[in-house]
Amino acid sequence: AQLVESGGGLVQPGGSLRLSCAASGFTTAISYMNWVRQAPGKEREFVASMSWSGGSTYYTDSVKGRFTISGDNAKNTVYLQMNNLKPEDTAVYYCKGQVLRGSGLVDYWGQGTQVTVSS
Repeated sequence: AQLVESGGGLVQPGGSLRLSCAASGFTTAISYMNWVRQAPGKEREFVASMSWSGGSTYYTDSVKGRFTISGDNAKNTVYLQMNNLKPEDTAVYYCKGQVLRGSGLVDYWGQGTQVTVSS
């Protein structure tokens, strides 16, 4: 099973980026897809998640109204549209897929993609 992120880069404050996370090799259906970020010197922070089957979405307060998580089941890909980016959004962004196994969830992580917001 593999998750591969893309779409990171350098953007000016107020700009936009769209991150992609392509899933492959999963023998069990993914239950949830998440975006998590880690800024320099800080712990990983939840950003957004969605139920892969039902489409329910959740966001951390600091990105509500600016970021949108969405998915394309046919392409096994989840996206994070990021608008009105701020310097404090600078971080490595990771995709996390969660698969239901027995009574719990097993996490799968991508390698991360760097987002830098700077003028």
